[in-house]
Amino acid sequence: MDREALVALYEATDGARWKSNDKWLSDAPIAEWHGVSIDEEGRVSELNLSNNGLTGEMPTALGNLSNLTHLNLYGNQLSGKIPSELGNLSGLTLLALFENRLSGKIPSELGNLSNLTHLNLYGNQLNGEIPSELGNLSNLTALGLSRNLLSGEMPSELGNLSNLTVLHLHQNQLSGEMPSELGNLPNLIELVLYENLLGGEIPSELGNLSNLTVLSLYGNQLSGEIPSELGDLSNLTGLGLHENRLSGEIPSELGNLSNLTLLALRKNQLSGEIPSELGNLSSLTILDLNENQLSGEIPSELGNLSGLKLLALFENRLSGEIPSELGNLSSLEILFLHGNQFVGCLPRGLQNVALNDYEQLGLHLC
Repeated sequence: MDREALVALYEATDGARWKSNDKWLSDAPIAEWHGVSIDEEGRVSELNLSNNGLTGEMPTALGNLSNLTHLNLYGNQLSGKIPSELGNLSGLTLLALFENRLSGKIPSELGNLSNLTHLNLYGNQLNGEIPSELGNLSNLTALGLSRNLLSGEMPSELGNLSNLTVLHLHQNQLSGEMPSELGNLPNLIELVLYENLLGGEIPSELGNLSNLTVLSLYGNQLSGEIPSELGDLSNLTGLGLHENRLSGEIPSELGNLSNLTLLALRKNQLSGEIPSELGNLSSLTILDLNENQLSGEIPSELGNLSGLKLLALFENRLSGEIPSELGNLSSLEILFLHGNQFVGCLPRGLQNVALNDYEQLGLHLC
């Protein structure tokens, strides 16, 4: 049966033109066929034909490889639908079909793969909603569905994936609100949802994700205030909330994120003063707050950010003098301050910074 399934794959995907098809369709044991591994029973356990020039559609016969644990077909030109029969592969731990040309909906039957740890379908043309049945994959550690045409709301059942460390759903057409159940994922390290159509408020429950290092939500339609609970994410290194519709003040609690290297909040509707607590972010290299409605003076504490390379505050409502302490930013390479109402002079320590807006400021060196 395994040999028949492999032959079906070869014929359906133009095996004669694969980059490597060594010993396929020959009388040699299938263990000697390129990309095929077998188990102690002589059954196919792993099939690795990634980046091998496969074209055409995946045959339903792949669902007969009942001892399969790894299916690697990424980086090819496979088209058509993902066969629902793959849901029969109960021993599968890895399913990697990313960077192909697959279309249609994600089969709900994939939710039957109870041993699956990695499901990577990104970089295809898949559409429709994310099946709620994927929430049954209790052993899943990585879910990658980004760069497709997926739409509809994120299923709240994703909050059942307690072993998940990576959730990448960016660059789709997902809409609706982010499910608060995402806060139930204690092992999550990366939550990447940028460039979708997500709306509503950022769930405060995300503050429970104590292991999170990357939170990337930019390029959506998120509204409301930034939850102060995000200040509890002590392992966070990147926070990207830019290009949304967020309002209210920047929470001072973000100053607790001592490991943060990037804080990007540009192109929102944030108001109030820049919290002086941001000066505690000793690891910060990029602080991007431009194109908001921030007011008041630049906190002198920002001069403590010794590793800062980019400081972008342009097109706000900031006023007063530019703090002399900014002259201490020895690592600063780019500074954008125009579109505000500063008075006085520019700290002399900034004279060697790549000031693209120097003339627009109309300030002389102190």
